[in-house]
Amino acid sequence: MRYLLTLLACLLLLSSCSKFLEEYSTDQKYLETTDDLNKVMIGESFMNNVYSLSIYNPATMGNIASETDFSAPWLHVMDDDSEAFVLGATDRDQATPLYILSGFHNWAQNPTVNILGFAWTDIMWKKVYKRIGAINALIYQGSELAAKNPADVNLKRLRGEAYFLRAYYYFLLQNIYGAPYRKATAATDEGVPLKISEKVEDVYFKRTNNETVYKQIEADLNQAAEYLQGYNPTTKIRIGIAAVKCLQSRIYLFTEQYDKVLQVTNGYENMGYSMVDLKRYVANSNFTYRSSTETIFTMGTNAVPAVFLNDSLSSYAPVNRIASGFKASDNLIQNFSSNDLRLNAFFMKSAKTKSWLPAKYRTWKTYNDPEQVSCIFSFRLPEMLLNRAEAQAMLGADGDAWSEIQKLQAMRFNNNGGSQQPASNQALVNFIRDERRREFCFEGHRWFDLRRYAVNSKYPLGTDFNIKHPTYNYDAQSNSYTLAGYYVLKSFAQDAASWQVPIPNYAIEFNRGSLTNPIRSVRNVQP
Repeated sequence: MRYLLTLLACLLLLSSCSKFLEEYSTDQKYLETTDDLNKVMIGESFMNNVYSLSIYNPATMGNIASETDFSAPWLHVMDDDSEAFVLGATDRDQATPLYILSGFHNWAQNPTVNILGFAWTDIMWKKVYKRIGAINALIYQGSELAAKNPADVNLKRLRGEAYFLRAYYYFLLQNIYGAPYRKATAATDEGVPLKISEKVEDVYFKRTNNETVYKQIEADLNQAAEYLQGYNPTTKIRIGIAAVKCLQSRIYLFTEQYDKVLQVTNGYENMGYSMVDLKRYVANSNFTYRSSTETIFTMGTNAVPAVFLNDSLSSYAPVNRIASGFKASDNLIQNFSSNDLRLNAFFMKSAKTKSWLPAKYRTWKTYNDPEQVSCIFSFRLPEMLLNRAEAQAMLGADGDAWSEIQKLQAMRFNNNGGSQQPASNQALVNFIRDERRREFCFEGHRWFDLRRYAVNSKYPLGTDFNIKHPTYNYDAQSNSYTLAGYYVLKSFAQDAASWQVPIPNYAIEFNRGSLTNPIRSVRNVQP
């Protein structure tokens, strides 16, 4: 073909021929110019930024299986930063966060089953692979156009964006649906299916090993770095070299290539971004927003306000002053010291019970807010600093690592009233891990970080590590809840299958069983 057929036929690896997910339209479009490539990039490769969220009752998860709604809201409720938030009675057939997402929160065998036993569809897999299919086509056609127009700077940047997005999407898929990366067993540990060809193939797909997938991610990012070298866009919803280096440092951290983390973060402070000084924070304003000097790149919507609901939604609503969702866990809040300015910038108190709710992004009520950032698909400058500090500590350069930490704490505490340097290397690594938790809570990092800590070759989480989520019984007469016990996720060594999300049934069915999931444990309430 002279020009690749695009938009959902050859764009998608998910056609009936490929048997990967499900059938899509066979509309055709030809990519003949850089402008054509850009339009398809915007429409088919990036996550949609536009959504409308009006919360007047707690049933915010009604469109969870809609491709135009939130992406993976359940990612925020599996780790130890969240816990159930209940107050008053909500009908169990309502699509509240607690009732819809409890299977993920409690690491059930089939997490996409609600509290009444009805299944819903996880569309994150479909959304991401659909975009990978489009990107494969764009990469192919971009090379065709580049052969004719080698001096086209805009085309070069578009190609860089395409390679970055493909790497990023595979990173997300790996850390949701695949096994954590372990250096010793990466060649045999099962990841997610890898497809980088633009061709529609009449094959059934199966899991690719972690080593192969991560090598492809690295190769794509190297290519993106070549095309985007020296370039950062004026808008935060397009991709430049800072976003590439930030993701590279994350990949190298996850694969324990600490020397490479230092290479790609060298000079990160001179990329045109700067840290926000919370001593100047204005109460009740956004901490993170698109034009912030910390924001490097963002796309997609923000699900946090719909998952972590207030306990007083509206004076006009019949369900006012109840809660059927999630809140910040006591364990997380206790991780902040009293003089840490992030407490007020990152959280707010609920109206009735004064429970802690995540609130880094506070102007969520504004339709299509031009300052909105995603709660998952975002990159901020502090990640470069913390990735670098962790790599330095892992390499034994404790002094250098602590110097980086002090740069962050100077912006997060009054009068530089941060912490003292831990005495041992392991204590320093643990401190940096805790600092990552504090800094990136509810930005899609914690679950991924816990997975990699669990299998780290130097300082793995102990076999005694677990996550405990409280669950409650409701008493209708007193209209009150009492603690019933805890759902417990044991360490990776004891319950590895539950540390990854099952591949959705629709993908397994279309691949006639060549895709499989490890069997997750049956989980019961513990005292």
